[in-house]
Amino acid sequence: MSKFKTPLEAFLYWEKHTPDIIFLKQPIDGKYITHTYKEAGIEIRKIVSALKTYNLSERSHVALLSKNCAHWIMADIAIMMAGFVSIPIYPTLNASSINQILVHSESKAIIIGKLDDYESQKSGVPDIPKISVGLHGQSDGELWEELIKKHSPSESIHTQQPDDLHTIIYTSGTTGVPKGVMHTSGNLMVSAHTLTEIFKLPNNIKLFSYLPLAHVAERVLINAGVNLGGTVAFAESLETFASDLEKTQPQIFFAVPRIWTKFREKILESIPQKKLNVLLKIPILNGIIKNKLKQKLGLKEAVFICSAAAPIASSLVKWYRKLGITIYQGYGMTEDCCVSHFNTIRDDKIGTVGKTLFNVKAKLSEVGEICVKNDCLMKGYYKEPEITASVFDDEGYLKTGDIGEFDHDGFLTITGRVKDQFKTDKGKYISPSHIELILSKNTDIEQICVVGTGIPQPIALITLSELGKVKDKNALSESLLESVDGMNPTLEKHEKIEKVVIMKEDWNVENGLTTPTMKVKRNSIEKIHEEFYKEWFELDDKVIFE
Repeated sequence: MSKFKTPLEAFLYWEKHTPDIIFLKQPIDGKYITHTYKEAGIEIRKIVSALKTYNLSERSHVALLSKNCAHWIMADIAIMMAGFVSIPIYPTLNASSINQILVHSESKAIIIGKLDDYESQKSGVPDIPKISVGLHGQSDGELWEELIKKHSPSESIHTQQPDDLHTIIYTSGTTGVPKGVMHTSGNLMVSAHTLTEIFKLPNNIKLFSYLPLAHVAERVLINAGVNLGGTVAFAESLETFASDLEKTQPQIFFAVPRIWTKFREKILESIPQKKLNVLLKIPILNGIIKNKLKQKLGLKEAVFICSAAAPIASSLVKWYRKLGITIYQGYGMTEDCCVSHFNTIRDDKIGTVGKTLFNVKAKLSEVGEICVKNDCLMKGYYKEPEITASVFDDEGYLKTGDIGEFDHDGFLTITGRVKDQFKTDKGKYISPSHIELILSKNTDIEQICVVGTGIPQPIALITLSELGKVKDKNALSESLLESVDGMNPTLEKHEKIEKVVIMKEDWNVENGLTTPTMKVKRNSIEKIHEEFYKEWFELDDKVIFE
């Protein structure tokens, strides 16, 4: 089978050659509603007919606001078939942020799918044509279900070209206002083919889609699935997530570090570490325990398990390996369409993000900034030519904003962010990333943000994990001090952590302190807490409860 040049070409191929294979599996009230490739194709073409009644100009922008679900995928393909450009929006954004993206992107219509609280977001949607999915309780504008009753499948569809602008992905951004990253159809396919090749993914692959489809990584993964004629299943809710994943048993599973931490928490809640250590030392029980945990996590059939989007602690990767679960860490970003560096089955080194991929060129700038060049770099930031020019160097390499170093074997380690560095009042610059990774070994800690502007030594702001929240204050303080005392001798004098401050509230998307992919928004946290740094620093206690 030859490589498909566009996502639409891939879908049309499988629709024609394997019409009866299940394409989408949507759980509703514990039961699956399924769409074969043929059934999905008919429904998609009816939505194309509906979109055409809006008389939008060619290559108009159509927004997509929904959590991951079968209708998200069908809507995306319908937008392609109609010859429009998709503007995916994170389903957790508030009305103001949604409005900002819709206005900036000049979206002419919007498809509204599965959401937790559309009522609170509704005011952010301007007066443009709306299609809402009734299955998920939406009723704004025209109903998807009514439109597929009313319209016949469109007979004419857009012939997608690799150079077509396919989508504008607004970065979740740990700093500043989201920027619209422009990607072509060809870019998405280069990325999907790369994923398929390095992980040796099979045709008719089983996938489980749960990370936001508005994020480039999940979009690429699903594109790879369509490229391979795969089946995509979804989670019904946060409450059913674990059982939905277990039922699916996907063949590739991608998670961000915080999810791997959460999985470990759940395991340790049912089998404490000491008991687990004993069980894993007993030969027959060892295999039974490993298989049972893999089955329960939904990873029994996974041919490739990976972590990306933020650094994952080596201690966490090693912990999973003791359970027979190998997590491969990779590195990429929205702007390079996830094609940069990855550990693979053949080349793997814990603590690194792998070697430069076969179709990528990489170098370090004079200050150690990682710069990459590939065949799927963004076409620029929408309506931002000056910012676009600033992120490319004279040779056309993308400046990632990350600082890194290559070892003698060619493995890349991310050592920090150019913008995350801060200066203590001793005048010393600190890159907090590696300190945070070491501290994250402590299972009482959920999230960490090492700060220190204007004080002599850095301090660690943390939120507690579920395991940490159930400990009494003395036991918790001892645990945290033990981690700091064990770590400090390994750090430079100016990096040593002076205090640990436990935050009252968790950091999440809702309070604006993490991105939708669960990365900590350092700037937002500093804005709230910086005025207290000196006060905390001068307290006698080493562990401070905010």
